[in-house]
Amino acid sequence: MKVNGAIDTETRCSHYYSDYDRIAINFYCCNEYFSCYQCHQQYGCGAASVWPREDFNQKAVLCGKCKTELTINEYLNSGNSCLSCGATFNPGCSVHYHLYFEKL
Repeated sequence: MKVNGAIDTETRCSHYYSDYDRIAINFYCCNEYFSCYQCHQQYGCGAASVWPREDFNQKAVLCGKCKTELTINEYLNSGNSCLSCGATFNPGCSVHYHLYFEKL
């Protein structure tokens, strides 16, 4: 699966590259995966829009470790780890949820 902005096999990018930065978001506006909102601004469609709450059961978050696609609800309720492989996700990503998902 292609992840725009990724610089390694676990979807890390030049903006976020800690050991825990291993998710990619399928952006609602262009239906493409990006490593982060800055990668979307740089390489994306230019029309950022967030996932509406009624679509939170759609698969839109990719685990960079095992490549499992999680629904938004699964991701938000995951406790910051992949439900499939157990890889830890960066809890700091929650600061950017408003850029990806309708306000909770």
